[in-house]
Amino acid sequence: MKYLLGYDIGSSSIKVALLDVDTGKCLASVTSPSTEMEITAEVAGWAEQRPERWWQEVVNATRQLKSEYGFDTSLLAGIGITYQMHGLVLLDQNGHVLRPAIIWCDSRAVEYGNQAFAELGETYCLDNYLNSPGNFTASKLKWVKENEPAIYEKIYKIQLPGDYIAYQLTGRMQTTVSGLSEGVFWNFREQDIAYDLLAYYGISRDLLPEVVDTFSEQGQLTPEAAQELGLHAGTPISYRAGDQPNNAFSLNVLQPGEIAATAGTSGVVYGITDTPASDPQSRVNAFVHVNSTLEQPRNGILMCMNGTGILNSWLRKIVGDMPYEHMNQLAAQAPVGAEGLLFLPFGNGAERILENRPTEAELLGLSFNIHSRAHVLRAAQEGIVFALHYGMDIMRSMGVPMQTVRAGNANMFLSPVFREAFVNSGNVTLELYNTDAAQGAARGAGIGAGVYASATEAFGSLERILTLEPTPKLQEQYQGAYAQWQQALTKQILSSTTTQSNVTQHAF
Repeated sequence: MKYLLGYDIGSSSIKVALLDVDTGKCLASVTSPSTEMEITAEVAGWAEQRPERWWQEVVNATRQLKSEYGFDTSLLAGIGITYQMHGLVLLDQNGHVLRPAIIWCDSRAVEYGNQAFAELGETYCLDNYLNSPGNFTASKLKWVKENEPAIYEKIYKIQLPGDYIAYQLTGRMQTTVSGLSEGVFWNFREQDIAYDLLAYYGISRDLLPEVVDTFSEQGQLTPEAAQELGLHAGTPISYRAGDQPNNAFSLNVLQPGEIAATAGTSGVVYGITDTPASDPQSRVNAFVHVNSTLEQPRNGILMCMNGTGILNSWLRKIVGDMPYEHMNQLAAQAPVGAEGLLFLPFGNGAERILENRPTEAELLGLSFNIHSRAHVLRAAQEGIVFALHYGMDIMRSMGVPMQTVRAGNANMFLSPVFREAFVNSGNVTLELYNTDAAQGAARGAGIGAGVYASATEAFGSLERILTLEPTPKLQEQYQGAYAQWQQALTKQILSSTTTQSNVTQHAF
């Protein structure tokens, strides 16, 4: 018997899954901590976490897994890592963290990216990076350069969150091409590092770590890390990928036309293409997919909505800390459309699908004589779905087909209301599978370590547990509700644009 271990480095928690190589079954999984990790925001729109906390929870989760499922660590064939995308970790020459990580939902670098988009040229950026530099990792590094020069001068290497955990495991500072692309450090046309963007920002290429293949032996577990984790020294770390490429991988979404979705901390729809594609307003983004090669390029077109898990967890506090399952049951008691109650779920940093405009969450149409907790919960779930639908329409306009969407049976997709709204407002078939991000990372480790010869072998045991199709009556109801929601969003966008224009005028 051999085992595989997969780590999911989230902003809410760390999850670890143990897989049996022969059966492909998940034998055990653990999440740590039991309550969500803190995100600090010293300034409105900022979002930071301490990388050292991620590592401590990796240790805690691993020890708990070993305690609950006593496996022989010498039979561990590989370790895989998936992680929250777009974060910036700064390490000095000795590998020490220089400041808290600037994570995915932090908005501070928006203006640096917007300026780069304008001055380098929108057409140039879209042709070469397939994205605006926007609020991505390269722009966050530019923010540090301009606002914290003393820290910037001490940087030896930058790391994405998963790169940092891999460094703790192996002592090697590395990243992947997919990782470079998620930071807008990658030039798709040249198939090389985006040297021109680095030059524009005044950033040395030397700050980028060594590049390794997504599926490969990227290092081995050091004796120090092995002792801390209670694992076997020399175990290969053989896969790493950002959370959304990995979510797609965990669902065996690897070929053009295949679509994956997730609705956990963020809400995401991710589609695979084999040709360069970009949105002129950079509302959705393109990254190198995990299985891309020079001979067979594969890009992931990603739309992301920040205010997903945070809205659900906020509502849980408001309604009295009831279990999420009970919240889902309560939401189902209200009718489709929540009797005119609308939720715009944009209150967690700059939203890319809204062109990084400053936006806030809004609950609209509230009537004290009509609406109950059930209406609010349904309006929130529908609002998240409608935001995803809004992004899916952008993807459709880029030529990404939206017919069948695969998702893990987890998070918001556990809600019958959410699933029904997703299928009928988006006019798609939904397939749910018995997998999650940590299991995907473990399967990736199996391919990278050579214990699986191919993705076909790695996903031989993947089980589809539910298929949902749209129905005409519900389609009509949900698409009517979506039309009302979209009108409300249009008003919000116009209002924020007018406000921003007035602020700009007064500044001069």
